[in-house]
Amino acid sequence: MNKVKRNVVGFLLAAVALVAAGCGTANEQAASGVPDKDDNITVYTSFYPLQYVAERIGGDLVEVKNIVPTGVEPHDFEPTAKDIVDITNADLFVYNGSGFEAWAEKAIEGLDQAKITVVKATDGLELLPAGEEHGEEHEETHEHGTEDHGHGEFDPHVWLDPTLLKAEAEKVKDALVARDQANSQVYEQNYQQLAADLDKLDGEFQQMANGATHKEFLVAHSAFGYLAHRYGLTQIAVSGISPSDEPSPAELKALVDLVKEHQIGYVLFETLASPKVAEVIAREANIQTATLNPLEGLTKEEAEAGKDYLSIMRDNMETLRTVLQ
Repeated sequence: MNKVKRNVVGFLLAAVALVAAGCGTANEQAASGVPDKDDNITVYTSFYPLQYVAERIGGDLVEVKNIVPTGVEPHDFEPTAKDIVDITNADLFVYNGSGFEAWAEKAIEGLDQAKITVVKATDGLELLPAGEEHGEEHEETHEHGTEDHGHGEFDPHVWLDPTLLKAEAEKVKDALVARDQANSQVYEQNYQQLAADLDKLDGEFQQMANGATHKEFLVAHSAFGYLAHRYGLTQIAVSGISPSDEPSPAELKALVDLVKEHQIGYVLFETLASPKVAEVIAREANIQTATLNPLEGLTKEEAEAGKDYLSIMRDNMETLRTVLQ
C-alpha cells in the first residue's frame, strides 16, 4: 500500500475511534457477540461477488450491505470514514483478501473481533501467482502485465472460478451458522442450493472449453487467470492485476505481433474500466472487441436489469464460446 493510501486509512481509523467513543450504548447491545433474535444479522461485504454469496446464503435472515457502490471499480476504491464506522456496527464483515482490498486489510485492525465476525474469504485457498498467464495446455508465459502493481504476490480474482467461489461461500455459511445457530439449517440449505448452481455453471464452462477450437484469449485486464486455469485456457493480458495499468508502446507492439502470431480475433475489455487500450490493440491488429466481465462489481445498468453473478458468468461463457471458435 502506498504512503497516500496508508495515510487515508489511518485517518479513517482515527475517525472510527472518535465516533465509536460516542456510540458506546449502541455497541454495548452487541457485546455478547450474538445478534438480537428480533433483528436480522447485518453483513457488510467488500465487493459484489461476496454480496451475492451472502444474500443467497442468508436470505431473509440477513441484511447485506456492500461497501463499494454500484458502478465503481473496486481495485483502487477507498472507503469514507462513515463506511468504516458502519462496518464497526456490523455482525459480519466479509472481504476477499489476498491483496484485492488494501483498505480492508488495514481496517480490520481497528475492529473488535469479539463483537464482529471477520471472514477473509480466500483463507486456505490455493492461489495463483500474480501477473502470470495460466493454462494447462501452454507452458509459455507471456511477459505482459507481470509486475506486482501493489496488489501482492497472488492473483486475488478467485471468484471467476465457480468452484473457488463455492469455497468462499462455504466460509460465509460457516460464519453465519456460528453467529446464528438457531437458523443453521436454513443457512445450510441455502448454501447447498448455491453450491449446486455453481457446480452446474462449472459444468457448462467445462463443456464450452472442451469444444473450443482455440485455447487463448486476449484480455485488457489480467483478471481471468483462475477461469483459464480451471478450464485449460490461457489468458493473454494487456495490463496487470489492476485495470488501471497500461502497457508501454513497446509492449503494445509486442501484443499486436502476438495477436497476429496466434491468430487471435478479439481483444476483450471489461465493464467498469476504460476500453481505450483494448480499442488501440483492436485498431492496430485489425481485430474485433468484445466484453468479458470480471464481476468485480455491477454497473448501474446491470443492477437495474436484475443481472447477477450466474447470469453475467453465463454471458461471459457465451462471449468466450464466440472468441474461442
